[in-house]
Amino acid sequence: MLKIWGRANSANVMKPLWACEEMGVPFEREDVGGAFGRTRTPEYLAMNPNSRVPTIDDDGFVLWESNAVTRYLCNKHDKGGLAPSDPQEYADADRWMDWQQTTVLPIMTPIFWGLVRTPEVDRKPEVIDQARRDGIGVWGILEERLEGRDYIMGDRLTMADIPLGPQLHRWMVLIQDRPAMPNLEAYYDRLMARPAFKKWCGVTPLT
Repeated sequence: MLKIWGRANSANVMKPLWACEEMGVPFEREDVGGAFGRTRTPEYLAMNPNSRVPTIDDDGFVLWESNAVTRYLCNKHDKGGLAPSDPQEYADADRWMDWQQTTVLPIMTPIFWGLVRTPEVDRKPEVIDQARRDGIGVWGILEERLEGRDYIMGDRLTMADIPLGPQLHRWMVLIQDRPAMPNLEAYYDRLMARPAFKKWCGVTPLT
């Protein structure tokens, strides 16, 4: 059986958890990372030399890096569904997964760490506000993409949505001072209406 190492409150671990739940793929999960530690043990480092989460073991095939894990699982279990079968559609979905890492994550990290992981007395409001202002522009790109679309790739959920969903949840919960983005807000409501997303991404406390 597939085994996933990683704490459930990690946005990166949420990716394979949500994907597996959508596809009905059974798995076992073990808490490591964050408050649980154990990512620097010799056993874990032998699987993942970065000492980060998630790491998966799929019947002896070990893989790390959350987006690579998500791509692999979607290709294995839902080709033509979460993993588009058309090469150009696949590349388009893949592009949005990379966009989460290269563009969304850099603006969400100071927001999350500043508002969730940092005591109020130690926060740097100017850093958080700059990230908020940058985030308005970044999420505005997805707002435009969603015009006339239910999901990033059109009328169905794909692997393109998986990395962005957990970050969008953090944005919607943590940033109240934001302009109206009706497409993005409708998309978020659509995700929250999915039991798999709500279970793994929508109700886990931000810690």
